[in-house]
Amino acid sequence: MNKKAWIVDVNMGYGHQRTAYPLKSLAPGRKFVIANDYEGIPSKDKKIWENSRRFYEFVSRFKKVPVVGPFVWGIFNRFQEVSSFYPKKDLSSPNLSLKVMFSAIKKGWGKHLISELKEKPIPFVTTFFTPAFMAEEHGFSNDIYCIVCDADIARTWASLEPEKSNIKYLAPCSWVVSRLQLYGVKKENIFLTGYPLPKENIGSEKKETLKKDLKHRILNLDPQKKYRLPYRPLIKNYLGSLPKKSNHPLTLMFAVGGAGTQTEIGVRMVESLKDKIRKEEIEIVLVAGIKENVKNYFEKELKKLGLGNRIGKNIKILFAPEIQQYFKEFNKTLRKTDILWTKPSELSFYAGLGVPIIIAPTVGSHEDFNKRWLLKRGGGVIQHNPKYTDQWLFDLIEGGKLAECAMQGFLEIENLGTYNIENIVTGSNNKNNNS
Repeated sequence: MNKKAWIVDVNMGYGHQRTAYPLKSLAPGRKFVIANDYEGIPSKDKKIWENSRRFYEFVSRFKKVPVVGPFVWGIFNRFQEVSSFYPKKDLSSPNLSLKVMFSAIKKGWGKHLISELKEKPIPFVTTFFTPAFMAEEHGFSNDIYCIVCDADIARTWASLEPEKSNIKYLAPCSWVVSRLQLYGVKKENIFLTGYPLPKENIGSEKKETLKKDLKHRILNLDPQKKYRLPYRPLIKNYLGSLPKKSNHPLTLMFAVGGAGTQTEIGVRMVESLKDKIRKEEIEIVLVAGIKENVKNYFEKELKKLGLGNRIGKNIKILFAPEIQQYFKEFNKTLRKTDILWTKPSELSFYAGLGVPIIIAPTVGSHEDFNKRWLLKRGGGVIQHNPKYTDQWLFDLIEGGKLAECAMQGFLEIENLGTYNIENIVTGSNNKNNNS
């Protein structure tokens, strides 16, 4: 039984690398292959990747420009738009984006990468569709797996001729399973696994770490016992007895996306909570990721608000110069975080850890579907005006709503995706399950 696999991601935003991170034990030497930035990548291949990344980040930021910005974003978003699910129909015909992509691949884009990995033909696992297409087109000899990191996906995730492709898809939810079938992917090549969440936040397959953290989180999210009392049997059945006191103060984390968007929401939120921060009634974590300019922006704005002296006390700016270190720190900090405020990116699936999500405005069609899916599962609520966070946030807490979201996320969202994926890739459980 093979216990290793190539884990291939791309450093375009955080989503695809965050999805790969929990699978590091599968990677040889615990090192990931970055398809668009590996040692020895041909300059012509890198140029194609770089142009697409820069264009996405530019358009994401340009969206904020009055009048023109939303218009330009609207045109761009049409190319990545996810079609309406109903009425169900055959969506297997490739779109323009897919045809352009395959044209480049057929001309040699990615051939060098695959020839390098062919030397050790262990399973190929990628968190982005393009490397999967490259692997198949350029003759990779072992199984090719593609992990989906959104709750619904555009046609570009399925191959040019999906009925002929042998790429195996690892789906985070049933919506993706159904969508892949509409795109023409063979049923036997779709596995419903759940999204890969970090093991350090779960524990073993018995979920002991997840359950321990959720017990303490519920205490902070339901001080008036509005949720705990009527749902005591449910909590007891799944978590056991709650501790008498939480092991950490009420903590809110605000996470900025990889393109550095929506920083101003975090600042307006902090401004609203100034009094409660000064009284140490809440702790704030501002996630800058690996963007030093975002870290500097947060520091500057906090000083303007007269809160510079709270940095390092009950305000933390989470920054790391290297992405793997950032993920490690993020996951560690999340264990004692009660509320995650973020746009509905791949972090939507982190509601499965029992962390309620305040949903910031979406950026892109796929995030619209992530938001709908998350709301349907009950793991999050849509943000109100950040200017009045000190009012509506505590109304949600006092009413027990966020405690309900925490428990719903834990119960309704598959949280053993990492273990399920490992079992399939290593051959421990290669049984298809897309029901």
